[in-house]
Amino acid sequence: MLIRSLLVVPFALTLSFAAQAQTTPGDYLAKAAASDLYEQTSSKLMLESSKDQKVRSFATMMVNDHSKSTAMLKAAAAKAQVKPTPPQLSPDQKAKVAALTKATGTARDTLYWEQQKAAHAQALSLHQSYAQSGDAPALKAAAGEIVPVVQHHIDMLNGGTHAGR
Repeated sequence: MLIRSLLVVPFALTLSFAAQAQTTPGDYLAKAAASDLYEQTSSKLMLESSKDQKVRSFATMMVNDHSKSTAMLKAAAAKAQVKPTPPQLSPDQKAKVAALTKATGTARDTLYWEQQKAAHAQALSLHQSYAQSGDAPALKAAAGEIVPVVQHHIDMLNGGTHAGR
C-alpha cells in the first residue's frame, strides 16, 4: 500500500503540473484578473486605515501597478481575440479580504504584508507559467512583461521590513 501511495503522489503532481502548463487563455485571464482585483481591493482597504507609511506606499503602488497590468491584459486579450470574463475574487481571496477587514491597527498591517507575500508568489507562478507555455502569443507577451513587475513586488516584500518586522 505504501509503495502504491509513493507512486501515485508523483504521478498526481505530474498531472497537476501538466494541467497548469496547459492553461487556456480564458483560464489565465480569469486567474490574472482575480489576482489584480484582489491586489487592488486589499490595497484600497489598507489605504483607508493604515497609519504605517511603508504599508501605505506599498498599497498605493499595488493599486497603480495592478491597474496597469489589468489594462495590459485587456489589450492583449483583445489582440488575441479572447473575451475575458468579468473579474471576480476566488473564495480564498474573499476570505483574505474578510480577514483584513476584521483586523485592526498594526495587526492589519502585518496580515496585509503576509497576504501580499503569498498572493505575489501565486501571481508570479501564474504569469511565469503562461509566459513560458501559453498558447496565445499576445497574452504570453503580456505575461512576460508582468513577471518582472511581480518579482519587484516580491523583492520589496521580502527585502523590506514593514513596521520593524
